[in-house]
Amino acid sequence: MADPRAVPIIVFLCVQNAGRSQMAAALCAHHAGDRAVVYSGGSDPASEVHSLAIEAMRELGIDISSARPARWTDDLVRSADVVITMGCGDSCPFFPGVRYEDWAVADPAGQPLEAVRAIRDDIDARVRALLADLGVAAS
Repeated sequence: MADPRAVPIIVFLCVQNAGRSQMAAALCAHHAGDRAVVYSGGSDPASEVHSLAIEAMRELGIDISSARPARWTDDLVRSADVVITMGCGDSCPFFPGVRYEDWAVADPAGQPLEAVRAIRDDIDARVRALLADLGVAAS
């Protein structure tokens, strides 16, 4: 990060921005509070967030029902300190000087709730580890 006094900007990207990246962004924002700035986006956004992703997050007391899939922008990705990609391969942008991590996380689309819960929990563990690596205290 350029300014150690600034909070990190973390961007989560996937194809549809309807499941994995939405859950990751919500979990990160929940755990980091105002100690990080969090965004998510997709290369080919869906029309809505997956209903079972909404339900799985609601079980943790996190409401993503008003979230809307959005396309990432080059400016957003360039502004990031960390970009986490999940399944978007070559369709995700790459800019030198930005830290990238690719998380091999299953796509919740079309999965039963039990599988979506497991995906959510996997993402949650990865988010907590990322925040610890960035020196951001999780709540």
